[in-house]
Amino acid sequence: MPRPRLLVLNQYYWPGIEATANLLADLCEALATQYDVTVVAGASPGQPHRTERNGVAIVRVRSTAFDRTMLSRRAANYLTYVVGAVRAAFVSQRPDVIMCMTDPPFIGAAAQLVARRFRVPLVAVVQDVFPEIAVKLGRIRNPVAIAVLGNLIVSSLNFADRVVVIGETMRLRIEAKGVEPSRIRVIPNWGDTDGIVPRPQDNSWAGEHCLTGRFVVMHSGNVGHAQALDSLVRATTLLRDLDDLRVPIIGTGARYAQLTELASTLEADAVEFLPYQAREQLSLSLSSAHVHYVGLARGLAGYIVPSRMWGVLAAGRPVIAAAEEESETAQVVRSAGCGLVVRPGDPLALAVAIRECHEGRHDLEAMGRRARAFAERESERSIAVDRYRRVLDEVRAIRH
Repeated sequence: MPRPRLLVLNQYYWPGIEATANLLADLCEALATQYDVTVVAGASPGQPHRTERNGVAIVRVRSTAFDRTMLSRRAANYLTYVVGAVRAAFVSQRPDVIMCMTDPPFIGAAAQLVARRFRVPLVAVVQDVFPEIAVKLGRIRNPVAIAVLGNLIVSSLNFADRVVVIGETMRLRIEAKGVEPSRIRVIPNWGDTDGIVPRPQDNSWAGEHCLTGRFVVMHSGNVGHAQALDSLVRATTLLRDLDDLRVPIIGTGARYAQLTELASTLEADAVEFLPYQAREQLSLSLSSAHVHYVGLARGLAGYIVPSRMWGVLAAGRPVIAAAEEESETAQVVRSAGCGLVVRPGDPLALAVAIRECHEGRHDLEAMGRRARAFAERESERSIAVDRYRRVLDEVRAIRH
């Protein structure tokens, strides 16, 4: 019997540094044991138009790859990718199932066109809820643009045979858009519990970056609008008496320049900005922290779930979550007992939590052990892959 064909649409894929690029590569390579998987992705420097990696065929369309700090340039990347993706998908071999993520936010509308063209089921995987995120962060203010984007997304979600969301609060947000609850499946993202493992805090990476013997509070991931990193920078100015405090912010993103300027203006000397680390270095870099900061801007609960937390848990490190109580982030930290939860956007509350950790008022080692145990139990990749397989089997059975 020929294997079923799965066509995947998402702008970012390996070797991109984006969280969705890594998650999607993990998922597609695991599904390739059962499906003939083709991914239609955007242009990536140094990558050929067509290639294959670990059983997955990768087609890269000719799209722009501008720096994404400016909204207009990001929009150009989105539009050129969507046009190229639809064109490439239309001439591809007929798939049995189509799956799309939310990069760009309206890729579901393009996937809907392709699904209609081939009369095959569509699975939409929602990593972020748009346009609400962009509106709450002030990234989009034009009411016409908000309405058009909202209508495109709602139409594609209502068309999809299954909508996968990554948290229970996000499920409520999608239901509020009018999607039938019976078509929604909750599959949380995962950490790489095989590739990321706990290491000693004083390791070679820590030594290379002068963190040995310091008390380290780390952010590792996107440096954008949703991460509320202003609070972390400001909190350090309330902790100047902690001579051994170091706060590495690892990554880049739309607010990188603003945050480096803020740290300089406030003379936040404990803060250091570092580039993204290679995946094979993550066990060491993540383990170099005594505790990790995971921030989520106020009002975003259920609209976005910070995926960087899963890597932190896999590394066996505790978390200070600056997030609303109803957010998936806060719920995981509470249920796993792997850290502290503070109000988002409150540098004083964050500074108090960091000081308590520094003074030994919380058993960080025990929290770290619970973090690793939770990652192994709940966020292991094989668990999520099995759930995705069941969803794909469901939609194929419905159409047959």
